Amino acid sequence: MPHSDLGLLHDLRALSILLEERNVTRAALRFHLSQPAMSRTLQRLRGLFDDELLVRSGGDYELTPRARAMQHELALLLPRLQNFVAGKEFDPTTATGIVRIIGTDYTTSTLGPHLLPKLFLAAPDLEVRIEPREHDSYPALEGGRADIALSVLRPAAPLRWEQLFTDDLVCVVDRDHPERDRFSLADYTAARHVAVTVIDQEQPMIERWLQTRGHSRTAAVRVPHFVSALAALPGTPLVATIPRRLAELQAAADPRVRLVEAPEGLDPFPYGMVWHPRLETDPTHTWLRGMIRAAAMDLTESSSEEAHSEDLLNPFTPIT
Repeated sequence: MPHSDLGLLHDLRALSILLEERNVTRAALRFHLSQPAMSRTLQRLRGLFDDELLVRSGGDYELTPRARAMQHELALLLPRLQNFVAGKEFDPTTATGIVRIIGTDYTTSTLGPHLLPKLFLAAPDLEVRIEPREHDSYPALEGGRADIALSVLRPAAPLRWEQLFTDDLVCVVDRDHPERDRFSLADYTAARHVAVTVIDQEQPMIERWLQTRGHSRTAAVRVPHFVSALAALPGTPLVATIPRRLAELQAAADPRVRLVEAPEGLDPFPYGMVWHPRLETDPTHTWLRGMIRAAAMDLTESSSEEAHSEDLLNPFTPIT
């Protein structure tokens, strides 16, 4: 490809970051350019497209109508152009840039220990960002602002989904809470809860399950993270309902809380990864999905080994 074409690709990549950041200084940092160099790039792009692209509004910029349309097209086009120019397979040992994964503290606490160290060792110059999701429609994936989402919620077309493992919900309470083994539905709905505001101030999986049975629950505290929910429990009669894998990790580290089984009927749920089909064959993304898939297998195998060890240590638990 001629040098002028490579220069255009460079400028288009810079434009994509400018449109995402809406701030020249932040875009320059991400693109490893000086602020004056990024400003010159913006001026060059304005001349090329005969459009202001970004219009100053306070300390940041607003996108022009054409820039908003271009942002979507760039998200689709740039990965293919970059692969075409590279003309070779992805090499993680020399890879640079940023990988954006949408997830929660459940992601970092359970899958993270099996994924992040391996990502760092395989691609030491790659930056990994785990960012909160914006909404259940995955706009960051659709707009090219994230690479993969890790979630229990299956996406609508055209987004792709792959199941990684399963988990179930369990209740966590103060160690002196009167409930011992399992909540009945009546006791569960009569209790006051710590709700994790996964989406729209709710935990949709629990709220929808209760609604199908003609019930609801009362939230005494609402927090944005699962770990924060557990921190609110000691010394209170409150109940937090969270995925078992995380609950077991936290309860093992904090003797002030313990687990109680959730009401019967809360089925296990699949946990998966979601991506946009435009990245289906992208070498970087294919590698990333493989790393996440392997981490999920490690998590599942380590959980099975721990459960088997507990069975061996407990002579009253039959081994089948």
